[in-house]
Amino acid sequence: MTTRPSRTPLAELAPELTRILAAAGFTADGIAAHLGPTYTEALHRGEPAAVRYAADGRSRLSRLIRLFILRDPAPATEVAALLGAPLVSRLLDAGLFRADANGALTVTLDVRPHVIVGENRWVFSDADASMTEHIPGRDHVLGVGAASLSLLQSTPVSPVESVLDLGTGSGVQALGQLGCAQTVTATDVHPGALDLAEATFAGAGADVELLEGPWFEPVAGRRFDRIVANPPFVVGPPEVGHVYRDSGLDLDGASRLVVSQAAEHLTEGGTAHLLAAWVHTADQSWQSRVASWLPDRGVAAWITERDVADPALYVGTWLRDESLDPRSRESAERTRAWLEHFTRAGVTGVGFGFVAIQEIGDQPSDVLAEELTQPFTDPLGAEVEEYFARVSWLRQRTKDEVADAAYLARPGLAREEVSLADTDAGVGFAPAALRLTRTEGPRWSHDVDGHLAAIVAGLHPQGLSLRETVELYALAQGLDAQELVDTAVPAVIDLIRHGLVLPADLVEVTG
Repeated sequence: MTTRPSRTPLAELAPELTRILAAAGFTADGIAAHLGPTYTEALHRGEPAAVRYAADGRSRLSRLIRLFILRDPAPATEVAALLGAPLVSRLLDAGLFRADANGALTVTLDVRPHVIVGENRWVFSDADASMTEHIPGRDHVLGVGAASLSLLQSTPVSPVESVLDLGTGSGVQALGQLGCAQTVTATDVHPGALDLAEATFAGAGADVELLEGPWFEPVAGRRFDRIVANPPFVVGPPEVGHVYRDSGLDLDGASRLVVSQAAEHLTEGGTAHLLAAWVHTADQSWQSRVASWLPDRGVAAWITERDVADPALYVGTWLRDESLDPRSRESAERTRAWLEHFTRAGVTGVGFGFVAIQEIGDQPSDVLAEELTQPFTDPLGAEVEEYFARVSWLRQRTKDEVADAAYLARPGLAREEVSLADTDAGVGFAPAALRLTRTEGPRWSHDVDGHLAAIVAGLHPQGLSLRETVELYALAQGLDAQELVDTAVPAVIDLIRHGLVLPADLVEVTG
């Protein structure tokens, strides 16, 4: 492993600190077990008094929770007993602790344990406002938030040679790639973020290349097998109030920049996995807007909108994110200016979701933009990789070749028959819908008719082709076989895109 010179003393001390914390049970699971479910939920809700009550200070782990999570001041002698006097002295010099006039020590940063891709990790970031009265400043370096966790869940962890974490912040996304990448490069425009990311990586025992600069400039001319980016995607005026969320570009300019340039930095077949936000307007669909950011050739892209907020909700959410009281004069002024900017730009809403991109060579681009608003809990990373495999299979085949291939219904696929009270008859129930629904992954559901449901039920990977299955069904039902084939093939293609039906030869390759 290459040894790189440390940017800060904190990175040199992080491995020893995380070893001590791990030995003391100061891990995500250890804290949850110690507090119990009730007070762990209080921790997640940001209720420090309840957490302090549960962490009564009688055990070593309780004292560590009070010190590092609640950031309670503690006598230097107590901190030395917890961590060792030599390390505490060096951490004080490195700025992790601040001493008051009485010699009590307070943690100045956030050193928070998380389970990331199955591994215990400690993320070094700036102190947030979840446990103490604190308003994050312009250069605040964020820890692990909901957006970071959602991107971790949607990024594959299959083995690759090289990964780029664009805008690494405190290093969260790069942590998720450590176990699968031979080399990891992390960039950020904010030197303070790189300092903390270095400590995060050092605490994980990882060698990560750190590069300072905006956007893709630090890696100009380089290509990677996988790019991960949680950029400053907040949609608003072209100004920077907080580096971690504001790009200085107007409206959704940050998302447009990253989405439009990512493919230029991918190796052959490489993929990018991005969080992004986009505006909704009356004169253009959000699907067309985001699709226009991508090149006409060379990429397959899957764009999924997970949520959409009206302008007032969006602005209020992000003002609360910076700990502004919505009743304050400052909040009122900021709200008015932000909403006026949205009104001038014709913004009717702001969408948020994932953009997955694959480099496909000199072929016409294949872009699907759709809503993914249904609830699901399974990680999306494996689904993204399978999606690219499914659409690659489709790109390589004509409709006739699709008809002549064999398939299987996805294991776990459910057939749902919905009936509603029969108001015409006044008694009983009448059929209302017939659906095929995945019971895992993103839980896609398609309304189908009885013919398509029966055809899907008849598919077998070692059996008849789709065409032969349809023709046999048409013969049994007295239907025109060619007409039914012409109708069934496009419908099955839609089912393949969402993974309800799988090509037999693709299953042999991926399975």
